[in-house]
Amino acid sequence: MNWGLMLKAALEMWPATVMCGALLLGVEAVLAYVLPTFQSQFQNGMLQIGFVQSLVGAMLGVDASESMGPQAFMAFPWVHPVVLSLIWAHAMICCTRIPAGEIDRGTIDLTLTLPVTRWTVLRSETIVWIAAGTLVLLLGFIGYMFGRSFVDPASRPDTGRTLIVLANCMCLYLAVGGLTWCVSSYFDRRGPALAVMFMILLASFLLNFLGPFWDVADRLSFLGPLHYYLPMVILRDGAVPWSNMAVLLTVAVVLWTAAGVIFSRRDICTV
Repeated sequence: MNWGLMLKAALEMWPATVMCGALLLGVEAVLAYVLPTFQSQFQNGMLQIGFVQSLVGAMLGVDASESMGPQAFMAFPWVHPVVLSLIWAHAMICCTRIPAGEIDRGTIDLTLTLPVTRWTVLRSETIVWIAAGTLVLLLGFIGYMFGRSFVDPASRPDTGRTLIVLANCMCLYLAVGGLTWCVSSYFDRRGPALAVMFMILLASFLLNFLGPFWDVADRLSFLGPLHYYLPMVILRDGAVPWSNMAVLLTVAVVLWTAAGVIFSRRDICTV
């Protein structure tokens, strides 16, 4: 790693990190308070509709036709589309900086004139990105804990189980980041790299939500990262999803390594 490159990355990543972290903190706090507070209204209203039950079950990874206990409503803040969008947006913003972002800005030549290898550049950027992502998720956790402090103690999940959810969420974040690094290493422009990532993540959402309604989507759901992210099951059972986390981390490492190979071997031209 190179301290100069890490400082440069930190200075350029902090606006996105602060913005996403602050938004995630606020959204988690609101969701963690509102959803459990109005649990009875939800159970007696929309959740009685079969279609809504299927959608909720797709989000939580459980059969929503069964009784929805307090754990289900405390799991919603971790699977809400706004929350996932903020987490993934931060990964996409940070991981498309090198090389697509710098080629797009025409500054990659200056970065690569430093007496460091391309692998060193990637490692330095990755260390700062992981630190920034950890901060964003910790802010979300703080917001979640703050929001749930206003909820009936009987409805609050165990803090240890919540930390397991946070760990699973971090693995999901790393997997998305690894894919983003891989996509970014191939493109010369940041816009197309972000567009490809948006389409991939949108397809993942569709696979996850169409699974209860379409057998083909259900069979292909294992290809999406959300298949390995089930906060409701963690809060309900309290077990660490070692296999799911291992899959996400393996995907992250493999794709990050592929990104390094592509970046280190490709020709780069900013003209």
